Amino acid sequence: MQRPAASDTWVGLTSEPLPIDAASAWVVRPDCGAVVVFSGTARDHSEGRIDVSLLEYEAYAEQVEPRLVAIADAIRQRWSGIGRVVLLHRTGIVPVGESSVVVAVSSGHRPEAFEAARFGIDTLKATVPIWKRETWSDGTSWALESQPVTEVDSTS
Repeated sequence: MQRPAASDTWVGLTSEPLPIDAASAWVVRPDCGAVVVFSGTARDHSEGRIDVSLLEYEAYAEQVEPRLVAIADAIRQRWSGIGRVVLLHRTGIVPVGESSVVVAVSSGHRPEAFEAARFGIDTLKATVPIWKRETWSDGTSWALESQPVTEVDSTS
């Protein structure tokens, strides 16, 4: 995944492992004293399933990047002191322990960075058309916690 050369927003969808360290380093700016990085990793269990062995993600790719940009724009509208924003998601098979999503935010102060990062991941989960399938010893299915995809401006 290529970092943007002329933007303070880095969004993307990839089947490759996510560049967590690069995202964390990229959001650092001299005017920003706070960096918050959230990495969602595939875990070995979910509700009622103690032996999840892998996750697989599919996405409506044409809609993902515009929605990620809309989330970054919403972050900047809500918190004026935001420096850089990263919103990256993985597709395909994600083994247990690997990251499926990364949100990184820099700002002048920590409260805004924490709030913006939380808004970023929560809004991504609610508004971006990405679906997860779990595989465990007794079978496979699309995750039970799936929810309808909403518009970015309809989230709080």
